[in-house]
Amino acid sequence: MVDRQIVAMGGGGFSMEPDNPALDDFVLGVTGRSRPKVCFLPTATGNVATYIVNFYEAFRRRAEPSHLDLFIRTRADLRSFILDQDAIYVGGGNTANLLAIWRVHGLDAILGEAWRKGVVLAGLSAGAICWFDSGLTDSFGPSLAPLSGGLGLLPGSFCPHFDGEPLRRPAYQRLVADGTLAGGWAADDGAAYRLDREEDRAVERRLEARLLG
Repeated sequence: MVDRQIVAMGGGGFSMEPDNPALDDFVLGVTGRSRPKVCFLPTATGNVATYIVNFYEAFRRRAEPSHLDLFIRTRADLRSFILDQDAIYVGGGNTANLLAIWRVHGLDAILGEAWRKGVVLAGLSAGAICWFDSGLTDSFGPSLAPLSGGLGLLPGSFCPHFDGEPLRRPAYQRLVADGTLAGGWAADDGAAYRLDREEDRAVERRLEARLLG
């Protein structure tokens, strides 16, 4: 049986904590490879050049890094390229735009196939929300809003930055409580939570965390 892995991060990683490689090391370790092939998907930021450069700088000494550009597309066979990776690392940014662009290029189906074949899927913020059915996002403006139509590889909803942005926790609690978002998972820096709707209120349970490093 193929071991399927998704590493959904609320924050951290090379882009937020460049001096703390613990989360990125964990992603690489999950692959089981000594020097894994890791592809970065910077779609959610529209391929900001500094984001891509920082990825290569963070991973080049311990992996075989690459990235996929869907704005200036140079790869004709996306399926072969993605299935040849050991891990896919999705950056943060605009989740709604990310999902729309992936679907235009058929990448949504390819990523699902890759996961079922054992390629590790990982990402933070938008790169974590995308794997779930739904989530809490700022994709539509400065206010937080529910987002549906995720890839649905993981059931329920996801909320990143649970402790890093003061409006995230109350917004997610409210949307789970009124049924707008299904129960799901929230992640902050160093801890994770499970939220479920019970009698028109959101019940929050902190999950046991294991310190990386």
